[in-house]
Amino acid sequence: MTAQTIKGKVTDTSGEALPYMNVVEKGTTNGTTTNDAGAFSITVKSLPAKLVISSMGFATKVVTVTDTSYLTISVNEDNALEEVVVIGSRNPNRSAIDSPVPIDVVDIKELASSSPQVNLNQILNFVAPSFTSNTQTISDGTDHVDPASLRGLGPDQVLVLINGKRRHTSSLVNVNGTFGRGSVGTDLNAIPASAIKRLEVLRDGAAAQYGSDAIAGVINIVLNESVNELSLNVTTGANFSKNANSQTGGVDGQTTNISASYGLPIGKNGGLINFSGDFDVREDYNRMKEWEGSIFNTFNTIERFAAADGYSLANLLDDDVSDVIQYANAAGINLNGATTKPALQGILSADNTTSELAARGLDRTDFNMRVGQSRVRGGRFFANFKLPLDDNGTELYSFAGMSSRNGNSAGFYRLPNQSRTFTPAYIDGFLPEINSTISDQSLAVGIKGKIGEWNVDFSNTYGKNAFDFTIGNTYNASQGTASPTVFDAGGFSFSQNTTNLDLSQFYEDTFEGLGVAFGAEHRVENYQIISGEEASYTQYKADGTPFTGVTGTSPLKDFFGNSRPGGSQVFPGFGPKNELDRARSSVAAYVDLDAKFSEVFSTTFATRFENYSDFGSTLNFKLASIYKASDNFRLRASFNTGFRAPSLHQLNYNSTSTIFQDGIPVEVGTFANDSKAAKLLGIPELKEETSNSFSAGFTAKLPESNLTFTVDGYIVNIDDRVVYTGQFKGPGTGTQLDNLLVQANATAASFFANAIDTQSKGIDVVISHKATLGANTRLKSDLSGTFSQTKQVGDIKSSQVLRDAGLEGTYFPEDSRIFLEEAVPRTKVNLTNSLTSGKFNVFLRNVYFGEVSEATNTLANQQDFASKIVTDLSLGYKATEDLTLTVGANNLLDVYPDRAIEANRSGGRFDWSRRSQQFGIGGRFLFARVSFNLK
Repeated sequence: MTAQTIKGKVTDTSGEALPYMNVVEKGTTNGTTTNDAGAFSITVKSLPAKLVISSMGFATKVVTVTDTSYLTISVNEDNALEEVVVIGSRNPNRSAIDSPVPIDVVDIKELASSSPQVNLNQILNFVAPSFTSNTQTISDGTDHVDPASLRGLGPDQVLVLINGKRRHTSSLVNVNGTFGRGSVGTDLNAIPASAIKRLEVLRDGAAAQYGSDAIAGVINIVLNESVNELSLNVTTGANFSKNANSQTGGVDGQTTNISASYGLPIGKNGGLINFSGDFDVREDYNRMKEWEGSIFNTFNTIERFAAADGYSLANLLDDDVSDVIQYANAAGINLNGATTKPALQGILSADNTTSELAARGLDRTDFNMRVGQSRVRGGRFFANFKLPLDDNGTELYSFAGMSSRNGNSAGFYRLPNQSRTFTPAYIDGFLPEINSTISDQSLAVGIKGKIGEWNVDFSNTYGKNAFDFTIGNTYNASQGTASPTVFDAGGFSFSQNTTNLDLSQFYEDTFEGLGVAFGAEHRVENYQIISGEEASYTQYKADGTPFTGVTGTSPLKDFFGNSRPGGSQVFPGFGPKNELDRARSSVAAYVDLDAKFSEVFSTTFATRFENYSDFGSTLNFKLASIYKASDNFRLRASFNTGFRAPSLHQLNYNSTSTIFQDGIPVEVGTFANDSKAAKLLGIPELKEETSNSFSAGFTAKLPESNLTFTVDGYIVNIDDRVVYTGQFKGPGTGTQLDNLLVQANATAASFFANAIDTQSKGIDVVISHKATLGANTRLKSDLSGTFSQTKQVGDIKSSQVLRDAGLEGTYFPEDSRIFLEEAVPRTKVNLTNSLTSGKFNVFLRNVYFGEVSEATNTLANQQDFASKIVTDLSLGYKATEDLTLTVGANNLLDVYPDRAIEANRSGGRFDWSRRSQQFGIGGRFLFARVSFNLK
């Protein structure tokens, strides 16, 4: 029989048309969605055929079609758990509630219209309890890419897919003092929310199905497929907070986001192309009140008098101290008869901050850092395309994206009384700035169809992420007067190309249904570090030539005999010794079985073999089952093994950067594990992390009460977890380690290492309720929570060299333990209420963020920060069919984390912790949104 086209309409029980409903031919990947009028058209190979109708918020319905008569299909309201999902199983008939593993389905389109958040990381942070992501501050490139995690595990232990295809990671490795230190995550903010139809969050290990990184779970981004509809959102807002503008109150952190999406149908068989994108401008904000430490010494007073006289301040630094004495006398400074430089050094180092502030007409706030969110300007664009090629389900598809973001953040203020400040150039010191350019490109192309009875999908996915650093308003103090104030510091990039072949078939007559899938994957990755200009990474001698550590030579010194640090202040650039171009490849094969043995019991089994060119092979498996005790109650459990290959970044990243250890700046050289420095300390080369995990839970419905809920517990054991070590310092006696540190322009060394084993365990709960309150009023409520704990288990896996030297505490220091175990909330509960009545919509959300602890090596300063509740509220008004107006607030009650104790304030720099983040320190954010939906 020839192919047949089925046309029809999907409505709710009241007869109202339902747009965006999924219409899928059962047992195949052939499908479409209803248009704005609820209509659909789908071509099937033959009749009779079964159509599966599903969408979030409605019960899945299966309809048997025997002829081509026009259909009107009515569906009942239900919960998102009924929607057919892509992840968790390759069985095309699995819904979330029938899945043997927990899956959250998040309607991004609905949230984008009502919630205050506009970027993907923050939308997820406030809607998915098991997901955590916060904007960081004073942490170099991490200021511009928010680390994110699932179930409290690392940012690199969650795999991100787009339309079921592996997404590339960021090129940034987090090495500064933040959660996720030492990890490489996926930059979710490179994807515009307007391009997303929904998110599927698999909260279970899935390395046996999808490969490396899926230890904590998988996030699948399903792209928008709407056509003949222009969606345009303009959102603007700012922080209206008691602590805005350096804690003086008012408005700061202004943000504007403009997003749009439009799709065109192609052909008559459901082909389409959808274009989506956004542009945003985000201003910085500052939560530092004022610097409370010393700023000026008495030598700075002499500089002020010399500058007023037009004298070159650089001349004050030579060994002829007559000019110093001259201006000291002019300033009325008592030198106690000192006439030599050593004698003057002891006198002129005395603090003179109060007098100098008054004399210069300055306040302590003039020496503030910028503690808060960075400034960002960026744009993102995505396209989604599919084109049926025949009547047998053959389809060509593609999706592509590109983004560019320019970020600006600041480091620690360089004070006039510090050797790293060359006062002839900056007499009052300076605030150095990190300017980053982040670019991201991706392209996926594939074709899928049927060969015989098999569904075949062949695809290739490419992605690249690059970071380039320009350091501004800064200085190379060791260059003296020759230093520029802007530096090209170089950068890095990461690219990934993945080729997949997937085959599947669903056997309706085997057991009660058997899904068989198998396939193969080939992946090529490349990581590059690009060097900056020479002055960005070099420390110089007084004669202007590079300092190489040769005995008898020294870098340029300040008046007090302290060596001037080299490189661009705040972010020393990458040098030729850091520059590299490394690649690797991997091949994988998998088998995935999904058997429904009876109407009440089904099991999935998957196994995957993977071989990497740089560390060898791994074989993993997963077994999961679900038991339908009744129509309204299901039990489920799973066990799996997994792995995460060390990233190319962790294997090869090397640089020198300023890292603050308990408030003290340390120039830390990061050395690769195959380096000479690593061998001196007995640090082995990196190997893969391995894991095993078990989860069990249940799903239940109370139809008479319109309630659904799921409860899932889990345990995840990870062996040989990769961490970023503490800072190893040489003894200063000319050892090989001392010499290597000098050559790296560093005072300490850090490495990536398989240092520990961990265990994570917890419980996830999701409860949903729907109520109809009158003819036009509906209330939807969702209560969800995660209760988790991650702990180091067993001993630190250090070398004999480190044990003999008593350096195990440096290999895995105390602050690293807290970053791992306590720096993000272990308990997070979300209560969301959405009330729709006529043309009005009220959105209310309360999020409970649990306790976190300060990540510091000083035990007495490991402050606990109490749990807090953050409230979001918005009011939407549908003025016309095409226009919706929304106003609202994130953190309506202007809640802040607990203030830091005095020992952790770093002289007034950090009144709130910068290491351990609960929900940020922006305070109340008010917004307004105009939404056009033109059809």
